[in-house]
Amino acid sequence: MDQDEPRGELVAAGATREKKRGILGFFGSIALFFRQVIAELRKVVTPTRKELIKFTAVVLVFVLIVMGIVYGLDTLFAWVTHVVFGVPGA
Repeated sequence: MDQDEPRGELVAAGATREKKRGILGFFGSIALFFRQVIAELRKVVTPTRKELIKFTAVVLVFVLIVMGIVYGLDTLFAWVTHVVFGVPGA
């Protein structure tokens, strides 16, 4: 399916003709916003249980890897700081 093809998506009324002024235009734009939100929510695909477990595992593994890198860098910088500045007389 080509993503560039129009599929009957809602377009702001001001895009094709002159914008309305006043209260009616304000509430009309709010209504248009909610219609567009609902149209976007209809495009959402809920992942299956298997996909959800796989995605969760990927995120947790990534977080653990980043935690390991941060811990390693923190330990390295603490050691370098201790070597460079050290405690005199200890």
